[in-house]
Amino acid sequence: MLNFKTSSILFVLAVISILTFHFASFFSLWWLILPILVYKAFIVYGSATINSNFYCKTYCEATTTEKKIAITFDDGPTSFTPQILETLRVHQVPATFFVIGKNVKGNEAVLKQTLSEGHSLGNHTFSHSFFIDFKNTKQFKEELIKTHEEVFNATGNRLKLFRPPYGVTTPHLVKAAKALNYKILGWNIRSLDTTKDTEEMIYKRVIGQIKPGAVILFHDTSEKTNTVLKRTLEFVKEKQFEIVPLETLLSIN
Repeated sequence: MLNFKTSSILFVLAVISILTFHFASFFSLWWLILPILVYKAFIVYGSATINSNFYCKTYCEATTTEKKIAITFDDGPTSFTPQILETLRVHQVPATFFVIGKNVKGNEAVLKQTLSEGHSLGNHTFSHSFFIDFKNTKQFKEELIKTHEEVFNATGNRLKLFRPPYGVTTPHLVKAAKALNYKILGWNIRSLDTTKDTEEMIYKRVIGQIKPGAVILFHDTSEKTNTVLKRTLEFVKEKQFEIVPLETLLSIN
């Protein structure tokens, strides 16, 4: 897969070539449409596909033959997070929770419980707004800093893991994350548990993709997810997979 830098260089070379041939009376300028469309397609795919490493290195899965996987949750803390924590406690497995900063107020005790029970926290921006991908570098930094401050004030924990909202990366987002020394985390199993899909559909989608080194994305935002989580943990145990901390699986310091 081409990255952003290489794609941009090829795009510029293609445009220069077409312009050169045009002035030599060989090509029509209509040919410029082709490299523009191809370049835009690469940008859209690279931005929307977090494991493409289009703008930077992202951590989405581990290359291993050992039957080890990690479980993650986005969009909390919410009123459903304690249920998720209870399920994890019963099964004695760790997880990583990517926190939305605006959700911290009023849920400080939940975050403290999350850490005290051996789980880790990550940054998922402050607002997680629908148009967040259009923010510039400064605005992205503000999103990350505000969430870090909320979590630190509530727990004393410093965040160094970051998962982009919707799994979308942009040059501005990457610059902000690098400036603040964040590792950008993704996944390779997306449960889609926030859709209208049934518990059975979500469960089958998840277990059908489990393999060594997998990183599962759930959301601690519904009772449905907790039900699917329970069944998934039972399946993992039956298949003799071990659930380990995300940082351990991906060898992140």
